Amino acid sequence: MDDENKPARPRVGVVGLGAMGLGMARSLRDAGYDVGVHDLRPEVAAAFARDGGTAFASCGELAAAVDVLVGVVVNAEQVESVLFGAGGAAGRLRPGSVFVMCSTVDPGWSARLEGRLAALGVLYLDAPISGGAARAAAGELTMMTSGSAAAYSVADPVLEAMSSTVYRLGDRAGLGSKVKVVNQLLAGVHIAAAAEAMALGIRSGVPAEALYEVITHSAGNSWMFENRMAHVLAGDYTPLSAVDIFVKDLGLVLDAARPERFPLPLAATAHQMFLQASASGLGAEDDSAVIKIFPGIDLPQPVEA
Repeated sequence: MDDENKPARPRVGVVGLGAMGLGMARSLRDAGYDVGVHDLRPEVAAAFARDGGTAFASCGELAAAVDVLVGVVVNAEQVESVLFGAGGAAGRLRPGSVFVMCSTVDPGWSARLEGRLAALGVLYLDAPISGGAARAAAGELTMMTSGSAAAYSVADPVLEAMSSTVYRLGDRAGLGSKVKVVNQLLAGVHIAAAAEAMALGIRSGVPAEALYEVITHSAGNSWMFENRMAHVLAGDYTPLSAVDIFVKDLGLVLDAARPERFPLPLAATAHQMFLQASASGLGAEDDSAVIKIFPGIDLPQPVEA
């Protein structure tokens, strides 16, 4: 794609309309983009398109129509399917277009993906995200990115429309994912610690609402305590980020440390807590459901309408 043919505003597509991807697609639409979308659930893509945008039947069809393709799927296996599966995007992306990978993945895998796409003439940004569904919809995500200057030159306006902060961490893929792995170590440990603290308070006879009020105004508070324990108070475990996400992400954390022979005792314990929750049938529930592994506590129940 030479400079004469490059549009003033890149054409953009989003693959994966889960809690994060749908919000990101909406924020791009709010910023004035005509957004193309694809999701394995055609009805979700069609519902998005009814309010503006275009739904595509396959990743490949969407890829052929855009300059920047944003992948917001769960893991590396799903990214592989988006790019190289049946009807995949890799063979349809035009040379000089950019694939922006927002999943939490093994940093080494991400670095290798940059080379695989480069062989096809496609640019790549390693761009994991943080912030949650509400900030995604508001265009206020944090993006931990790394990649070539050429990739940034095409994708920059798209990144800015989706986020409040774009960190440029290096000129090659993998560095963004390394920072995301560290972030997920903290996020997983904080959720596990928040659940343990709330469970102890409830078991000790402290009213859950009072405990939440005190802790969120005290030094022991964390963003994860304030956000996730609100789900516990509401008795609402509708997944915004599921237990099984942290089984996967904390597994990536431990995998990243193993070759370095680097001990991660807190991450390992948190991983076991999420594994226990998943093994108990809670894997698809909100990650705050890790509190349910603690015995002998009466958790708040949802208020009946």
